[in-house]
Amino acid sequence: MGLKSSLHNFRQKNKDKKWLPAFSAIHTFLFLPNETTHNGTHIKAADDLKRTMNTVIMAMVPCLIFGMYNAGYQHHLAFGDIQAATGGFLSSAFWTIDNLLVGFWKVIPLVIVSYGVGLAIEIFFAMKNSHEVEEGYLVTGMLVPLIVPIDTPLWMLAVAVAFGVVIGKEVFGGTGMNILNPALTIRAFLFFAYPTWMSGDKVWVHGAVERDQMIAAGENLDAISGETILGTLAQGKDVGYEVMDMFYGIIPGSVGETSTLLILLAGLFLIFTKIGSWRIMLSSAIGALVMGLIFNGVVSSGWITESSKFYGLMSTEFWHHLLIGGFAFGTVFMATDPVTASQTNKGKWIYGFLIGFISIMIRVFNPAYPEGVMLAILLMNVFAPTIDHYVVQGNVKKRMKRLKVKTA
Repeated sequence: MGLKSSLHNFRQKNKDKKWLPAFSAIHTFLFLPNETTHNGTHIKAADDLKRTMNTVIMAMVPCLIFGMYNAGYQHHLAFGDIQAATGGFLSSAFWTIDNLLVGFWKVIPLVIVSYGVGLAIEIFFAMKNSHEVEEGYLVTGMLVPLIVPIDTPLWMLAVAVAFGVVIGKEVFGGTGMNILNPALTIRAFLFFAYPTWMSGDKVWVHGAVERDQMIAAGENLDAISGETILGTLAQGKDVGYEVMDMFYGIIPGSVGETSTLLILLAGLFLIFTKIGSWRIMLSSAIGALVMGLIFNGVVSSGWITESSKFYGLMSTEFWHHLLIGGFAFGTVFMATDPVTASQTNKGKWIYGFLIGFISIMIRVFNPAYPEGVMLAILLMNVFAPTIDHYVVQGNVKKRMKRLKVKTA
């Protein structure tokens, strides 16, 4: 008898035990379950939810690995250990073992805490409610470390994950029942509960906060700035990065959000595997470009001057908004969440367009927190059912009119 059969038999013999959901979570992660549908099915697909989630994780792995290198590179660059890499994405000064090790030891604990706390809560609720551990947290657990600053304290992340899983998911009934994207709920909690750790010019480079505390304690050290491009633009300063640096992602930012190139490739992979909605991704980009063009037009018409606090972000080239901040990451990995996004095709166009449009609007009008994609997606999560409702009602009315014409 093989291992798979032994585990399946063990599961069957203990199906009434309270701890079975914890065992099943590991069992079904390793092997496909033996259950088959005996009656007519309403869903026909060759994969299951766990394999779908694993495909999304595979799309995120390059962003995770790149984030480790970038975290180490930004650290060494800020501390003066190395010179700025020349040669762009393929620069040998970027892909070094020293950069990887610094990033690895900072990012892996974030991943462990995210999965450890999140899955522990999922298993607790599964045992309490006597149902299987669902697969939804496989993706959320990977998303969370990629959307936070590198030096986020682990205890703070643990509290945020507990809040996000319980309030953002379990109170609604678990996977498939939540209204808000759980990963963004966790990030929103961190932002509003601990704003000094989620914004400013110190949190994006490993060691900058610690250096700042040492200077405050009286040590004679040079301060380190790791300001993001959005933070720089919000203050009306000139950006010191080339466009290709933004595209490749060799800039300060959240762990996995900086490389537009890798996020774009991940988006194409998700579209090819039919997991991510191309309608939402494309319409989000269109919405952002339209809002960026409107702001560029306002600047060109002379309605605001350089003295305005909105000038820096309003005058940014409209298409640059796709390359900076977390817009690309949010569009590909979180706006397309099949649970919280619109379900109808026309609704997806409206939903995505508004996410892009509102994201850039929040960037410009909220200089204290210029990253608007998080709030835009959460806002549209709330309105997604309403959008689908009116799309369906519109189709019903059209068909009723056609029916009346035929029967007249």
